[in-house]
Amino acid sequence: MQHVAFSPRGVCSVKIDFDLDDDKKLHNVSFTGGCNGNLKAIGRLVEGKDAKEIADILRGNTCGMRGTSCADQFAKAIDEAV
Repeated sequence: MQHVAFSPRGVCSVKIDFDLDDDKKLHNVSFTGGCNGNLKAIGRLVEGKDAKEIADILRGNTCGMRGTSCADQFAKAIDEAV
């Protein structure tokens, strides 16, 4: 299993951690900082799901006037890891 620690930019979250298994499925997703309840929910929703599929869904999601979001940054982290 590959552990990934990603430092997002332009969002409230300061760190995104997750594991990728050999089949590129997501596990143990956690965000440090940001909207705690919403980000915990993302982690639960994506547990065991295909990383590329999740990145495709989340990529481009924005937060307020920012050009990105924690979910979009998570997609970038997945893209880099995969």
